[in-house]
Amino acid sequence: MKPPSSHFLILLAEDEPADAHLLRLALIEGRVEADLEHVADGREALEYLRQQGHRFAHARRPDLILLDLNMPRMDGREFLAAVKADGALCDIPVVVLSTSEVERDVVAAYRLGAAGYLAKSPDVTEFTEEIRQLTAYWACPERLPEQH
Repeated sequence: MKPPSSHFLILLAEDEPADAHLLRLALIEGRVEADLEHVADGREALEYLRQQGHRFAHARRPDLILLDLNMPRMDGREFLAAVKADGALCDIPVVVLSTSEVERDVVAAYRLGAAGYLAKSPDVTEFTEEIRQLTAYWACPERLPEQH
């Protein structure tokens, strides 16, 4: 289990600044006690997780990754496949957070190892509640593996 003094950490891989801002607001509005790190695409997310480069040299391991599917350079599908193939990272839960509700996207995300799939609601109140419920579920200490 995590030490009680450390905050739950979410890594958000999202290329749309407006969507990242909305997620931050949802965390605040939902009174979610979590730290949020934001990267713009899958390649940056992998650099963060692997603590590569000066910017991410001291990056904390996230407790949860929220992942957009459609991003430049490395999209969410490629990122998810890379994370789940990496023995050092594969146990971090990844929840896809996408505007797509297309069945093949949902099925593909689960086949690649996603722990969940949440279609972004256009209604801000509904989105805030969904994020609150999502983070409450994953922040529960009994659900997280011990980190070594």
